[in-house]
Amino acid sequence: MNTTPTFDKLHLRFKLNGSYYDREDLMEVAYSYIKEGEPYEQSIGDFLMDWLNEKPFMYVRTSGSTGQAKQIRIHKQAMVNSAITSGDFFKINVGDNALHCLPAAFIAGKMMLVRAMILGLEIDLVEPNLTPLTGLSKTYDFSAMIPLQVENSLDKLDQVRKLIVGGAPIDSTLIDSLQDKSTEIFETYGMTETVTHIAAKKINNFSNSENLENSNFKILPNITIGTDDRGCLVIDAPNIAEQVIVTNDLVSLVSADSFKWKGRIDHVINSGGVKLVPEQIEKKLAEVIPSRFFIYGVDDSSLGQKLIAVVEGKKDPKLLETIKGLTSLEKFEHPKEVYFIDTFLETENGKVKREATIEKVVNQL
Repeated sequence: MNTTPTFDKLHLRFKLNGSYYDREDLMEVAYSYIKEGEPYEQSIGDFLMDWLNEKPFMYVRTSGSTGQAKQIRIHKQAMVNSAITSGDFFKINVGDNALHCLPAAFIAGKMMLVRAMILGLEIDLVEPNLTPLTGLSKTYDFSAMIPLQVENSLDKLDQVRKLIVGGAPIDSTLIDSLQDKSTEIFETYGMTETVTHIAAKKINNFSNSENLENSNFKILPNITIGTDDRGCLVIDAPNIAEQVIVTNDLVSLVSADSFKWKGRIDHVINSGGVKLVPEQIEKKLAEVIPSRFFIYGVDDSSLGQKLIAVVEGKKDPKLLETIKGLTSLEKFEHPKEVYFIDTFLETENGKVKREATIEKVVNQL
C-alpha cells in the first residue's frame, strides 16, 4: 500500500498564521488574500489557488539569474516528494513552527508552503524583506532565507533553530559571522527545475570531526549525481524531475553522494589562455572586500578577456592596491581594474544580474 502523501490532501496538523484549515477554508483564505491582501499576500493567494485546484501540475517562474526568466511546468506530486525528502533530510517534525519570509512568486517561497501543508507544520507569514525577523519575538523551528536576509538578521538568528539558506552562494565573510550562532544552518543547492534544493551542506555548529573545509554538499535521498565532459553537475532525481538535468555548475565529485561546488561554467573567464572560475577568486577576495562584489571578464585586445572586479557601494581608491597584497591569489587571479557601482541590478528574488550590472557600469564610464 502506498502511504506517500498526495497533493490533494492537507496534513491535519497544518496551521497557517495560528489557525487550522481544511482545503475549502484554505481556498477562502487564498481568495481573500488575492482580493484584499498586501502584494506579498496576493502572491501567496495566487499560489494557494493554483495548489488547491484539481490540476496535477502548475507553472513556476525561474529566477532569471543566468538568462531570461521563463515558465516551466512542475508536477504537484514532485513538489510533495521534494517536501517529504527535505523533511527527512533536515529532520523537520510534525507540529514544528516555521517562518515563511520568501516571495511566493518563486519556487523557494512556494515550497515553504508545500512543506507546511504536507508535513504538518505551523507556518507564520511575514512580508519578504531583508530583515524578516524584525518585530518578531517568537522562536521558530525552521525557516528558509536568502544570504542577504541572514546577513541582516545576525542579531536575531537565535530565534530560528534550523535555517536553510539558498538563492545565491554564501560568501566567506558571512559564513565566518555564523560560527558563533546557535542556529543550525545549511547552505542549499538547487534550482527551479529541481523543485528547490537537491543537496545541502552544513556551514556552522560543527562537531569535533567536522569543519568548514571538509563540509561538502550532500545530496538528498533518491537522487543520483554525476558530471558531464565539461565537469558540470548532472542530476537524476526521478521523484522530482521528469528528465535528467544537465546543469552549468562546475563541481568536483567527492563521493557518490557529495560534491564541491566550484562555480558556473558560463561565468568562466579565458584570460591569456588561462581559464579562471570567478567564484573561486571571489572566495579569496572576500577577505578584503566587505561589501557585495563579483569578478567578470571584459573583452581585451591582448588577453582576449580581462579580469575585473565590480564592487557595490562607495568608491575605495585604495582597494586595488589592497588586492595586490593578497598572497592567496595566483598570478592570473588579480583583477586588472576595480569598478564601483551604487547598487547591483537584481532579479525579483534578489539574485545579482551580472551582465546587466556590467552594462550599467560601462554606461557610467
